[in-house]
Amino acid sequence: MLQSNASVNISHPAPGDWFVAAHLPPSSQKIEVKGFVPTCAYIFQPDMLVLRAVEVFILEPDVPLPQTLLSHPSYLKIFIPENTRELRLELQGCATNGSLGCPVRLTVGSATLPRNFQKVLTCVSPSWACHLLLPSPPWDRWLQVTARSLAGPHVSVAFRAVAALTACRPWTLNSQHLLPSGTNQSCNASAGLLPPSPGSRGLGRSSGLGSGPFCLMSYPVLREDMDVVSVRFRPVDRVSMLVQSAVPSVLRLHLNTGMDSGGSLTVSLQANQTAVTNNTLVVVCVNAASPFLSFNTSLNCTTAFFQGYPLSLSASSRQADLVIPYPETDNWYLSLQLVCPESPEECEQTSVLVETALYLVPCLNDCGPYGQCLLLRRHSYLYAGCSCKAGWRGWSCTDNSTAQTVAQQRVATLLLTLSNLMFLAPIAISVHRLLLVEASVYAYTMFFSTFYHACDQPGEAVLCILSYDTLQYCDFLGSGVSIWVTILCMARLKAALKHVLFLLGTLVFAMSLQLDRRGAWNMMGPCLFAFVVMVTMWVYRCGHRRQCYPTSWQRWGFFLLPGISMAAVAVAIYTSMMTSDNYYYTHSIWHMLLAGSAAFLLPPREEHTEPWACSQKLTCRYQICKSHREELYAVT
Repeated sequence: MLQSNASVNISHPAPGDWFVAAHLPPSSQKIEVKGFVPTCAYIFQPDMLVLRAVEVFILEPDVPLPQTLLSHPSYLKIFIPENTRELRLELQGCATNGSLGCPVRLTVGSATLPRNFQKVLTCVSPSWACHLLLPSPPWDRWLQVTARSLAGPHVSVAFRAVAALTACRPWTLNSQHLLPSGTNQSCNASAGLLPPSPGSRGLGRSSGLGSGPFCLMSYPVLREDMDVVSVRFRPVDRVSMLVQSAVPSVLRLHLNTGMDSGGSLTVSLQANQTAVTNNTLVVVCVNAASPFLSFNTSLNCTTAFFQGYPLSLSASSRQADLVIPYPETDNWYLSLQLVCPESPEECEQTSVLVETALYLVPCLNDCGPYGQCLLLRRHSYLYAGCSCKAGWRGWSCTDNSTAQTVAQQRVATLLLTLSNLMFLAPIAISVHRLLLVEASVYAYTMFFSTFYHACDQPGEAVLCILSYDTLQYCDFLGSGVSIWVTILCMARLKAALKHVLFLLGTLVFAMSLQLDRRGAWNMMGPCLFAFVVMVTMWVYRCGHRRQCYPTSWQRWGFFLLPGISMAAVAVAIYTSMMTSDNYYYTHSIWHMLLAGSAAFLLPPREEHTEPWACSQKLTCRYQICKSHREELYAVT
């Protein structure tokens, strides 16, 4: 959609569920901070307009239907019952304004995606029979036929449309024997008796029980709903299917409308090791709507409107697998037949047992070690997909064209975790200057940042000591509170007020991170408030002392300016330079700059405080408690 509006016209759409998906262009790899970049709201509102054909003629089998075409097309429909082997559509007695000629174009079938398998028949000359032959048309549904005149707008074309159906009846497994479908005997598929041999009565040729020959061997299938978008199909009371050369062996897999279209249909076949010889071949076709039955004439698995999925089992390859992602909700058919290309007579007395494993799974192989299977719901439709990591791609995260090696994963983990050791510098300086609260905050930040990034890594180099969400929350909280206490410490407030602000700021950070963990202003708001407090205290001291604060140029030149520069570079990297490709390097530099700036910006110790003075408070017997008034001491 390059413009504000777009439309798609689909004539004669196939019945069933149609899906409309809207995708934005691929975003840049730049990691943007929430709140700094304006967000754009995209609204996608699809509207559907359905125009129905009012006058549709029903074409009955073997009954000529007269039609007259002028400027408007004629719409026909014919119902295809189950077990229809072939449809022949023919135009008879075609004439144009009383003269011979047949300028008619027939369009059979509905529009489907992604491929349109509509059949088009153009009739021009009446010298040859104008007919269309469709093998294995879709079973148990109406088939649309549109007839258009190729003559002028005021020229009438008359013809008779005739549809002929070739039917066959399947053999269905029974508790005692194999019965032709449609007989009065009960069809209980609890036993596993073998089908009759090719020489048995009626198999593969016409029989007195019905008008058509037996064209397939039908195996009842049991459907087991195991979980969400997880279904198992198996032949009733059977492990293996018997495959012969006389007729195909067929399994029907029913996929429910709207419920089974969001997964992957997996078909796994395995033949007996001794049954398949060098001259025999088990040909398999997987089709929707109707089975493929023409193994004797073609092996391309193409039915009337569907290009099937071909498989084969041979002596060199006794196993075959097929994965169909997002299958359309319909009846799917698995057809198998034994074929002997070199010596057809060898197959007459041969049969092969084929084990089947038929599943509908959310994700193939659970997305493997480098992916996560996600179930998504959109407007009551449920579908699944793989979220790949460590550079892996593909439907089931098996494409390693852009994948990271194990060495790269370990280097990335070491960079992001070991860079937090830079916090040892502000921790040591804080302890040296008796800033114990600040030291504890830096230690907290170093610990949780290290283990959060160890747990955040994709691939194999992963270590999680707590849940991922807990580690992430503690990492974000520690980073914000570290900046908060550093700025307030630089303000040189009284101890009571400073510790009150420390606690209040930590509580505000905890609340804001719970509201929006990645919101930039949730962290910048308290930090800006602390910066205003620091500037206010510095200005007050400048006015009170009548000189610049801090007063020492060495303090400005060797501590404040380097610390401010490191903090500015860290903010610039964090807000504008991080991408998905350089994240391991830029974020590691961010760790080191953040810790280094804290080490430079921490104020010097009080003049009356000795270095490492905290050790005096940890004596074995007597503890000297010094108040903030220089003249008061007490010994307890």
